[in-house]
Amino acid sequence: MSLILIRGGGDIASGVALRLHRCGYKIIISELPSPLAVRRTVSFSEAIYSGEIKIEELYARRAETNLDAFRLAEQNCIPVIIDPQAAILDSSDFSAMVDARLLKRKADSYLLAAPLVIGLGPGFVCGENCHAVVETQRGHHLGRVFWSGSASADTGQPEGDPRRVLRAPVNGVITNHAQIGEYIDGGQIIADVAGEKIIAPFSGVLRGIIRSGITVSENMKIGDIDPRGKTDYCYTVSDKALAVGGGVLEALLTRPTQIRI
Repeated sequence: MSLILIRGGGDIASGVALRLHRCGYKIIISELPSPLAVRRTVSFSEAIYSGEIKIEELYARRAETNLDAFRLAEQNCIPVIIDPQAAILDSSDFSAMVDARLLKRKADSYLLAAPLVIGLGPGFVCGENCHAVVETQRGHHLGRVFWSGSASADTGQPEGDPRRVLRAPVNGVITNHAQIGEYIDGGQIIADVAGEKIIAPFSGVLRGIIRSGITVSENMKIGDIDPRGKTDYCYTVSDKALAVGGGVLEALLTRPTQIRI
């Protein structure tokens, strides 16, 4: 079965990886040395820190070398390798690359990196830096595949109640005072950055928070509170991630009739 490289191992990328793996594709994820995932309990990037993570029924493990990554990909798990530049693409014949880093700005062109390059969300333009784009913005077009043009522009605003997104008040090292999955009361201290407290704006479940000890920058997203109060939502792939994953699967399956490379 085809070998796919996914750049980025955050929650959306992990939903894509999970859906493709279930359909029989072999996946390798390339990541930064210090990933910055907020929804860490559903992000395969956490394998970089812990060595292994299980999301739903699927395990991901950190790969130390390219050969290790290829070996793990054959063992019914997902290898995650530190490879910010996706240099592993030169080591094997990948059938596609999915850029799932959600940069929200114009990405570099990797059109020649793989027979099919799929970009997720803003920053990708078909024919310029990818072959296909999958919409990541919630709404009528979520998960839709575009073979020309681009996805919706970044609005700069979080989906839903903007207060749910927790941001760093200053530059510095974050120290967490609450855990993902914990029910938080409005006004409770969730974390601090360089001594500046981050207070819960309302009650709900802490759906995500960046790793304690990470250096963050002012206004950077560091957490997410879910007022629905469903703890199990913290440990399962979201509807949005699965929808985007479905779009990537469609692009993989329909490419021969859509574009010629």
